[in-house]
Amino acid sequence: MRNSEFNYKKYVKPDFQPKNFTNREWPDKDITKAPIWCSVDLRDGNQSLPTPMSVDEKMKMFKMLLDVGFKEIEIGFPSASQTEYDFLRKLIDENLIPDDVKVQVLTQSREHLITKTFEALRGCKNAIVHLYNSTSVLQRDVVFNMEKYEIIGIAVKGAKLMKEEAAKYPETNFQFEYSPESFTGTEMEYALEICEAVMDVWEPTQENKMIINLPSTVEMTTPNRYADQIEWFSKNIKNRDCVTISLHPHNDRGTSTAAAELGLLAGADRIEGTLFGNGERTGNLDILIVGMNMYAQGVDPELDFSNINEIADIYKNCTKLNIHERHPYVGDLVFTAFSGSHQDAIRKGMKAREARGEYVWQVPYLPLDPHDLGREYTEIIRINSQSGKGGAAYIMESEFGYNMPKAMQTYFGKVVKRCSDSMGKELSPQEIFNLFKKWYIDIETPYKLTKYKISSVDSDSFDVDSNNIETNSLSLEAVINFDGHDYTIKGTGNGPVDAFSNALMQQDEKELQPLKNYKFVHYHEHALGEGSHVKGVAYIQIDTGADEPYFGVGISENINTAAISALMNAINKSYIKMNVN
Repeated sequence: MRNSEFNYKKYVKPDFQPKNFTNREWPDKDITKAPIWCSVDLRDGNQSLPTPMSVDEKMKMFKMLLDVGFKEIEIGFPSASQTEYDFLRKLIDENLIPDDVKVQVLTQSREHLITKTFEALRGCKNAIVHLYNSTSVLQRDVVFNMEKYEIIGIAVKGAKLMKEEAAKYPETNFQFEYSPESFTGTEMEYALEICEAVMDVWEPTQENKMIINLPSTVEMTTPNRYADQIEWFSKNIKNRDCVTISLHPHNDRGTSTAAAELGLLAGADRIEGTLFGNGERTGNLDILIVGMNMYAQGVDPELDFSNINEIADIYKNCTKLNIHERHPYVGDLVFTAFSGSHQDAIRKGMKAREARGEYVWQVPYLPLDPHDLGREYTEIIRINSQSGKGGAAYIMESEFGYNMPKAMQTYFGKVVKRCSDSMGKELSPQEIFNLFKKWYIDIETPYKLTKYKISSVDSDSFDVDSNNIETNSLSLEAVINFDGHDYTIKGTGNGPVDAFSNALMQQDEKELQPLKNYKFVHYHEHALGEGSHVKGVAYIQIDTGADEPYFGVGISENINTAAISALMNAINKSYIKMNVN
């Protein structure tokens, strides 16, 4: 039975949309270039922290934002906090602001706050002073109890004070910004009216534009409706070429990314946001997501996230916040695949791309090359009970260099899956390799090959551990140990493996009879690494009439030894019961 307190009827859909707006153009557009980015990590992000950043932590964050490529950074509210005042002075006094970077500061429309703000900026080369006051219907009613004209009066008064204060500091290149806070809860015609009133005071030009910031201070409706508001405003504001239209989305409805992207299509020139979506309540827009979305579509975001791990570490250290494992582009799990079918598709896609020498990135289930963000391919595939053959095969090839035959991949995948399921956990690459060795290589009982001798043109002899090079072999003599006793077998063939197999089939020792109960199916070999002393790895598949085939693997610098060892391992494997764990 539904809880009576969970009642949707107490809510109504806000309606602050432009009237009779039918000629919208944004749905038919594409994002083709980066906007002007403004990080508000050090202000909006910082003010939402349980423990705000210290000056040293803000400095670490500031330097990281510079490294990423931000040219506009809102550093705080210097008139409201001594820490933020001191931080701004440190930046200016120690000449830590690059000449091509603007620091942005926020102020309310109050005389003493504006005066102190400009005082804090003394000596700064380039600065944006950001004035705001709330304009929404709700706040006009319950917070300020003021009429529309009174709210306009607050904005105009602040704009005039800012203009007067700026004139006292001619050494600074000032740009002014105005935000009708809670824009999305404001009548569009009124939002336009108050912004134009501020514009009349500041008198912006094409050379010195003012910024009009249109924030979804609280995300109130769907992104398409926000886009309509932005396009209508952009088309109706006077002297549009003298204005930079900026967005400041929050994420209350979980759609800030969509709102920002549609807002850009609708005519916005600039975006304010934070890294990883830090900010009040559910957070600000995550600039990283919007920027990387552009990047993944072949658009230069003009921000560099190539060292995403270091960026994330600095963020976590300074904010004391975690980043979700599924966070787009940066989470620990975003370049992983647990599903077997996904793993197989990724592995095949990576191999196909390499084989074709393709530059354009096209890999199933991976919209982005992890290397672009400083991540490693080893992070792509992780193995648990939901994984398939492709994942284990990829790990064995990418981590350890073993290129298993296709048929073997299927059965080893089953082994890994059963093991993960029985252990109730994800398997690490090393655990997968150990399982591979246990299942196919380290099988020296009940029958153990101790030595063999190949007769060839050169009549060379080989011990099992020999590193000699293969010769043209015609006949073979081997010693097999069983239950502490050595047995000699002999055979001929067109190669070492064939000769060894024939020797097994021709012997009549009662104790060795189980060695004859198989059919040779498949042989595969490859080098394990590079260099003059590289080892070879051999894979052999046999059929004993059981439901599943048996595989053995051998490794040696002598490929003959590797092949013969692989056959012995397969035979031993065929009639001993292996424990998955």
